[in-house]
Amino acid sequence: MEPSFKSHTDISIDGWLSSIPKWLQPYALIARLDRPIGWWLLVLPGWWAILMHHQDATKTMKLMGLFLLGAIIMRGAGCVINDLWDRDIDKKVARTALRPLAAGTLSVQSAFFFLGIILSLGLVILLQLPLRAWIMGIFSFPLIICYPLAKRISSCPQVVLGFVFSWGVLLGAVSMTDSWPSYAVIWVYAGTVCWIIGYDTIYAVQDKEDDILLGVGSAALSMGTHLTKGVMALYCFCIIFWTFGFWLQFGFDYWLVGLAGSAIHLSWQCINLTKINKQTALILFKSNRDCGLILAAGLLLQIIL
Repeated sequence: MEPSFKSHTDISIDGWLSSIPKWLQPYALIARLDRPIGWWLLVLPGWWAILMHHQDATKTMKLMGLFLLGAIIMRGAGCVINDLWDRDIDKKVARTALRPLAAGTLSVQSAFFFLGIILSLGLVILLQLPLRAWIMGIFSFPLIICYPLAKRISSCPQVVLGFVFSWGVLLGAVSMTDSWPSYAVIWVYAGTVCWIIGYDTIYAVQDKEDDILLGVGSAALSMGTHLTKGVMALYCFCIIFWTFGFWLQFGFDYWLVGLAGSAIHLSWQCINLTKINKQTALILFKSNRDCGLILAAGLLLQIIL
């Protein structure tokens, strides 16, 4: 099977992965430790919320560090859960056919054992946060577990992912303030949901042909020829909601520099959507890390100045 999928698969044993023991490689692969873009996109919304509520540098840095560790751990847990649900589907998709469970390099029992370890580590991180943050974190678990099912029962599973990957906004705000999210935070959360639905729709372009054959849902399929307009609309709402949320928190101030930079970056993505294919879809998707870092830089500027 391997040669026929080699040019398309998202699995590759190279770089630092080639230097670890072979028995550990399937675990690193199923947790996507070789691809940091996932945890970057998971941690950034939490960092925004932490920076929004900055008061003490020590507390801010500590929480940002905990959220970074938590994002790496929980992204890994989410990937294991996703691969457990999708192992039969993954065998039939060129890009995912060499994932450990689909390829048989990791057993289902081993995956469940590994998942237990990861979730235990995530719990240790969660226990470092205030009690309200524990509750907020626990509320996200049903979404994390059920997300892989969304593609089977919905034509737009990216909506569910939007709510899951945006949860860091709510968790970060509660962790910093030990209070329930404010209206400002809710608006930033709504904008982040739109952002994530938009960039994951771009990501889904890679699997359109396979999704059609397998009969699973995808926003990229649902939007069809209106994909560019659909993603553009989502990004527009994203900027509008972010603007309103940050304005409620700060008024008009230095954070606007970061927001303007993010808006320019998202506009660049929309321009390039007109010539999208599997290769450019992955490039545009990954570029959202830069979009998030630009927004974070604006919030950091707000703190400094």
